[in-house]
Amino acid sequence: MSPWMRQHSFALGSALSTVRKAPGSFLFNVLVVAFALMLPFAGITLLDNVRPLSEQLSVDPELSVFLELDATREQAAALQPRIRAIAAAGGKAELEFVPRERALAAMKDRSGLGDVLDTLGDNPLPDSFRMRLDGSGAASQVDAISAQLRALPGVDVVQVDSAWVKRLAAMLAILRLALLLLALTLGVVVIAVVFNTIRLQVLTQKEEIAVSKLLGATDNFIHRPFYYTGALLGLCAGAVALGAVLLALAPLNAAIAEFARLYASEFQLAPLGALETAGVLAISAGLGLIGAMLSVQRHLARVR
Repeated sequence: MSPWMRQHSFALGSALSTVRKAPGSFLFNVLVVAFALMLPFAGITLLDNVRPLSEQLSVDPELSVFLELDATREQAAALQPRIRAIAAAGGKAELEFVPRERALAAMKDRSGLGDVLDTLGDNPLPDSFRMRLDGSGAASQVDAISAQLRALPGVDVVQVDSAWVKRLAAMLAILRLALLLLALTLGVVVIAVVFNTIRLQVLTQKEEIAVSKLLGATDNFIHRPFYYTGALLGLCAGAVALGAVLLALAPLNAAIAEFARLYASEFQLAPLGALETAGVLAISAGLGLIGAMLSVQRHLARVR
């Protein structure tokens, strides 16, 4: 074994020995730090589940142009060049004609109310055009384009379909920022807890540290066990916080399932993947290490 490995193995063993000597105190500090980490970890889990859904949603403005119910196909064909010209004036756009028969078939498939719709007799849906605008160019001109489309003869309703998607994207951005600020705030709390824990350990082992220095121990040799103690505290607290979030997913998913059924969805919250779990555990261990380093540098310098 190399000297570097031997020194770190000794430091880790010393840290574990310190934990074994006062398991109650270590466990209490782990719980305090875990409570601080639980909320941001829950937020990370929520965002990790919502992110794939938000990425699948188009944020480009979409408009549905519904013609009057008695409009003929010849009138629809005559309107198509004018609608395309209005859309092209605002930038790149995709235009698709949706005949009323296809719209009715799609409604039957999605709603599951085919038998009810068949009892209506005549098709109650009009012909329509579906327009998707380039979000980088025409997003700011949606209102103007909608007004021009409504002024066309034979157009009944113009509906902006993706406004809610933009609101969702804005809400997710606000949620990410709020989670970042919360994580930074609670990260400071974690560092403070570890800082105070290591400070107490330094005061408890003051005589041992002084004797070690008299025997020629280097500062790095003395510091390492405290660094490992802080990292272990952060790592254990992160594991406890992730475990608590995982346990909370079961009742949450039971409530979400009832809500999702109303929208014909099977959405469920899933735990973090292996890579994300390793990342948050590394962050929690890193916060513990930072707190230990700050405490050691401040308090061990006073020990002579």
